Amino acid sequence: MANAIPVIDLTGFMSEAPGTLQATARAIHDALTQVGFFVITGHGIPADLIARTFDDARRLHDLPMSTKLGLKLNEHNNGYMAMARYAVWTSDVNANDKPDLNEAFFIKRERAPDHPMRQANRRFAGANVWPSEADLPGFKANILEYLAAMEVFTNRLLRAVAVSLDLPPAYFEPHFVDNQANFRLSHYPPVKAEANQFGIAPHSDANFMTFLPQSEVPGLQVRTPDGTWMDVPSIPGSFAVNSGDTLRRWSNARFLSTPHRALPPVGRHRYAIPYFLAPHLDTMIECLPTCTAPGNPPRWEPITYEAWITAWTNANYDPKRQQDVAA
Repeated sequence: MANAIPVIDLTGFMSEAPGTLQATARAIHDALTQVGFFVITGHGIPADLIARTFDDARRLHDLPMSTKLGLKLNEHNNGYMAMARYAVWTSDVNANDKPDLNEAFFIKRERAPDHPMRQANRRFAGANVWPSEADLPGFKANILEYLAAMEVFTNRLLRAVAVSLDLPPAYFEPHFVDNQANFRLSHYPPVKAEANQFGIAPHSDANFMTFLPQSEVPGLQVRTPDGTWMDVPSIPGSFAVNSGDTLRRWSNARFLSTPHRALPPVGRHRYAIPYFLAPHLDTMIECLPTCTAPGNPPRWEPITYEAWITAWTNANYDPKRQQDVAA
């Protein structure tokens, strides 16, 4: 069924079994051209590492508000964002006129102070905001371990994504060296929403691909091509994966960037730890050579990922909105 969200078992692909690169690429191509979402199992990310990271999301959001407000979003959009102070205002899926009912904490690639991009004060390449070891023992070490594991995994999966677009397996590799992944630890409390208000309102993601470990508390819904909102299949230990606007633009709309939303949970708190994969800031997002033809010219002008994500972030996640939040 075209609207079904497929489940892709990566066990053979991760072990490099013969033929699994091509088979996985075909499955990804079908999913991202038909639905824009899929669920993966057999990914190899340790279950205990995922569980610890979910627990870190809970521990962080359980901190006193006064402590969290000391970790407010900085100019690089790293740090704490209070609830009901933002939404994807630029969404073309829904008239989002009310703020989202979740609080979040953002972390990007950890770059050393002497990294050239930090030395140049590049936006989105600056320092992360970390809670103190006294407030959250082991938090930073565990989060960095999780992000390292996700980078290794996604670098491997990029080979199948490249083949799914009729490109050489290593095509994306240079674009994701020192990548611009964004990690979010979200908390959705069980609160009552007003009309047209959500845990996170209908939107599509701005990045390349998103990887969301599934939890026992449901909430994520996807708008299928026929306009139906449906729950993502809940499979323990799996990830929900979707393509974002960057991949849609790069592939000349061959791949979808499917709208999705999260409803406020009922009776229980929900935590989410999405990993937003994105290329290096200097990457030029322009029509891939396999995604254009005489009858299918490029739809968009080339743009660097830095220019693309700067405009999107300024419109949707302005740190100034956080400045007057009180404890």
